[in-house]
Amino acid sequence: MKLQGFHITRNHKFLLMSHPRSFKRTMTTRARARELGIIPGILSPGPLNAITDVHDVRVGHFTLIEGDDIRTGVTAVLPHGGNLFQEKTPAGLAVGNGFGKMMGSTQLQELGEIETPIILTNTLAVPRAADAILDWTLAQSGNEGVRSINPVVGETNDGVLNNIRRRALTPEMIYQAIAATATGPVSEGSVGAGTGTIAFGWKGGIGTSSRILPANLGGFTVGVLVQSNFGGVLQILGVPVGQKSGRYYLKDKLEPDNTSTSFSNRADGSIMMLVATDAPLSDRNLTRLAWRAMAGLARTGASMSNGSGDYAIAFSTAETVRRTKERRESLCTIAELPNNLMSPLFQAVIEATEEAIYNSLCMATAMTGYQGCHVEALPLDLVMSFMREYQPWRSIASLKAEGR
Repeated sequence: MKLQGFHITRNHKFLLMSHPRSFKRTMTTRARARELGIIPGILSPGPLNAITDVHDVRVGHFTLIEGDDIRTGVTAVLPHGGNLFQEKTPAGLAVGNGFGKMMGSTQLQELGEIETPIILTNTLAVPRAADAILDWTLAQSGNEGVRSINPVVGETNDGVLNNIRRRALTPEMIYQAIAATATGPVSEGSVGAGTGTIAFGWKGGIGTSSRILPANLGGFTVGVLVQSNFGGVLQILGVPVGQKSGRYYLKDKLEPDNTSTSFSNRADGSIMMLVATDAPLSDRNLTRLAWRAMAGLARTGASMSNGSGDYAIAFSTAETVRRTKERRESLCTIAELPNNLMSPLFQAVIEATEEAIYNSLCMATAMTGYQGCHVEALPLDLVMSFMREYQPWRSIASLKAEGR
């Protein structure tokens, strides 16, 4: 739907069901990493390979592209479709490098729970996102007596492609992102909070992935959604794509005569990583789960620099651990997964985070924005040519893609 120069994007995805070897690559064709045969890890994804594979998790985007200088947006995530304030979800937070403006973090850490939608947006839109969350929460039936709310808002700075000082996003637009949340496939790339982001010198964006544990490991689902806007030395399944493409952190110092643009040399920026699971976990073990997202981030070559905000929030959607009014006000017994059964979930988070970041790059499209700045999309044909140089990748990934 288009409204006065901007549009709301509901969840959808574009599938290119092609084998990696027959994929007709052009600079404008985009595909998810798995569709190219880039398959991180050993665990299987869910049917959507998205955070919404976790039951009842909802995602919505609001994308704002206006004139020649506004390139920004909002992504909203609801842990479940009920009253989030009355049925709070246990949650944990991990901070890899804290150069960020993440609202609600201290209460999240103190109480170990989320009571609102989670909003991802740009740095200077955080207060307006909080306004939208307050309006949304106060308007819900059952919240008539609510006087204190802890809005959870994460951000990255999209000020290279977006004229961030204009503060073009309004609380009403952010409210519409919440209203647009839905289960099902999730839009990726240059949408929502990923509209104006840059990662590894290429166009970044929204990415998502999931993993399902086999029944003998509990059968639980883990889903991850990322807003990528950070730098480093990109590697994909260990292949040094950043170095081989000539876009990587510190190139301007190591190769003083290079002509690459400044944003491809830097590692500052941020990433927000949201981890959802249906495993019944305490906030303590959800904090441990959130920390494993950092391992997935590291696999992609992130530098986690001084000027980067690297945040992960993990939450459980299991109804048995939700903090209902009754459970908050009386002694109760809650069955939760013990420490000894956590390791497979750790593996699932690492793999899903890595793939979500790849998806954010593979699905993002080139963009021209503020002051004529142009950021190219990661060229998939070039990436595939690098990957083919590495025979171990080619043999293993090709066999996986063929279902062998």
